[in-house]
Order: sequence, then C-alpha cells, then structure tokens
Amino acid sequence: MASTNDLKNGTVLNLDGNLWSVVEFQHVKPGKGGAFVRTKLKNVLSGKVVDRTFNAGSKVETATVDKRDFQYLYRDGEDFVFMDSSTYDQVMVPPATVGDAANFLLENQDVMIATHESTPLYVELPASVVLEITYTEPGLQGDRSTGGTKPATVETGAEIQVPLFLEQGTKVKVDTRTGDYLGRVS
Repeated sequence: MASTNDLKNGTVLNLDGNLWSVVEFQHVKPGKGGAFVRTKLKNVLSGKVVDRTFNAGSKVETATVDKRDFQYLYRDGEDFVFMDSSTYDQVMVPPATVGDAANFLLENQDVMIATHESTPLYVELPASVVLEITYTEPGLQGDRSTGGTKPATVETGAEIQVPLFLEQGTKVKVDTRTGDYLGRVS
C-alpha cells in the first residue's frame, strides 16, 4: 500500500483486480475543499488509458512489476520463447502478451519483459530496429525521396510504408512503436 502523495510516473497500481501504470499525475489543491491527485492511468495489459482522481493522502495498492532483459529465441507453435539474459531460464510468452511487438521481433533480439508474480505482462522492444526489405515493387526512374511512399514487406513479415526509391534487399531502420520508416542503413 502507498499513499497517493507518493505516486510517480511509471508506478504500477493494482486497482479493481487490474494493473494500471501511472502515465502522468497532478497534485491539485483548490481554494476550497480538500486536495486531490488527478492521474492518467494506462492499463498494463490492454493499453486503455483512463483519467482517475484520488483524494490526497488516500491509500492505493501498488503492484511489483519486475522489468528484466530477455533475448528472443524462436517461436514454438503459437508461443514465443525468450531467454532471461542473466539466468538463462527460458520463458514461453503467449501471442496476446507479445501483441504488436511480434511485427518487429527477430531471433536473438534483446527485449525487455515486464513480469508481475512471474507472469509476463508485456514485451518492450528497443525504440528502433534494423530490418531488411524482403519484397517491394521496383522503383521507377525519377522516384525521389520527397515523393510518395509505397508498401514494403520486411523480414519479419510486417508491412511498412517506405519511400519510392527503396528496393528489395535494402536494410531500413523502423520505429517499433509506430511502424514508421526512419531511414536507410548501409
């Protein structure tokens, strides 16, 4: 248990049986009435964001979330197999927990996995990854970087938008949070 006065960004709360991460908080002391804490909470599993207000000094239940480095090994049927980088223990994570991170996950890639009571909550990728374009329509003479974009399939099977001049076999940097093309890698 912790007081609402102790809240910080990133603190994980256990409210109504769900885990919520504090995205932002504001301590408000109006002229009349008691002080309160206005928070924006993000559901750790679903990603849903809600606004919630607490009385200042009231008690909230915090949850212990352990973030550790893992390495992605391979896919076993539906599940993803990760290895703890410090203990070398292998963990199987269901596709629902991996979520959209699967679009940019390569074998032997380092990731961060958040766990609560040894249950994986979510997989956090690095901000960007380098992937090779496995298929895209050929570019035409005169296509420039300031022109439009075209769809391209990368080695993980995800489809992203890239500039018209890029060709198959080119390595590109991709933002793992949005799926946006960030640039070519030589």
